[in-house]
Amino acid sequence: MHKIQKTGVPYYEHPAVDRLRDLNWETIRIFLCLGRTRSFRAAAQELGIATNTVRRSLEELEREVGGSLASRSAHGIELSAEGLELYTAARQMEVASYDLQRIAQQGFSELRGPVRISVTEGIGTFWLMPRLTEFQRSHPKILLEVNCTMRLPDLGRVEADIGIQIERPTNPELKFVKLGRMHAMPFAAKSYLGTYGRPGTIEEVKRHRIVQQLSPQLVDIDAVERLFPDTPRAGFIAVTTNTSTAHFWAVANGAGLGMLPTYLAALGADVEPVEIGLRTKYDIYMVYHPTSAKVKRVTATMEWLRKVFDPKVHPCFRDDFVAPEALRPASAARSFGGG
Repeated sequence: MHKIQKTGVPYYEHPAVDRLRDLNWETIRIFLCLGRTRSFRAAAQELGIATNTVRRSLEELEREVGGSLASRSAHGIELSAEGLELYTAARQMEVASYDLQRIAQQGFSELRGPVRISVTEGIGTFWLMPRLTEFQRSHPKILLEVNCTMRLPDLGRVEADIGIQIERPTNPELKFVKLGRMHAMPFAAKSYLGTYGRPGTIEEVKRHRIVQQLSPQLVDIDAVERLFPDTPRAGFIAVTTNTSTAHFWAVANGAGLGMLPTYLAALGADVEPVEIGLRTKYDIYMVYHPTSAKVKRVTATMEWLRKVFDPKVHPCFRDDFVAPEALRPASAARSFGGG
């Protein structure tokens, strides 16, 4: 934003109202991200800009306000007292701007327009996407924009209208409901079991190969280290991956044993459950901002999502564990599988 300077008067000595009028919102936005991440590099990655751009933006903002706003420390970037004060005020502006974005959405009372869903990668790919045709038939003018990712969306910053996640939200500004519970246990391909045999205990797993998924939302990410502390990793861990789809296909094609959700059995996945007394569970939450729930197309989508994960209709999402053998689809036409 172009600034009109008064001759002979330093900019930071201008009246506060003049400085506020001239502040660049893009610079404020970068400062907010830096205040949240406390790292030049992390802020740059989140915003998709160069690290030097973040540094220059901070320097520009400090010139604008006439004081130091942040400094480096052993723990990253620390905001000064003035920086914290500016951050708090700017955050209020940011929240107000997101409210304006929501209010500006057209067709509050119409079942038309986009609805953005952020969903964990495995649930989105395997469970949600095959059911989109059901929604399209009922709501042909609603465009679902589905982002399958393990990164939690910032719903307060309007990154999505609805979030489907396995991590309980902590932001008090958001609303959430529990949709169901996802259960997981070891699975393997028939080809793998035919070659290496079927383990019957956790101890016997040490003689096998495993496929491991490393993901930030998996609460038991250190399970392998805990269960097999003395087992050499070479020849034991066959594959590690960060995505659910890659994890499934590695298991389905015979790479080794892997923890998979039991709902895959309900979809007819060509993998066999391996009962060794090892199970995990994750609650599935639908998260949304209260303002988003006032938009009719969003509420219609939320009602559909409740049905998609209804434990009464889909036993795989019950709180209590249901054996995969009882979840097999009645029609082979619904099945899919690997090698």
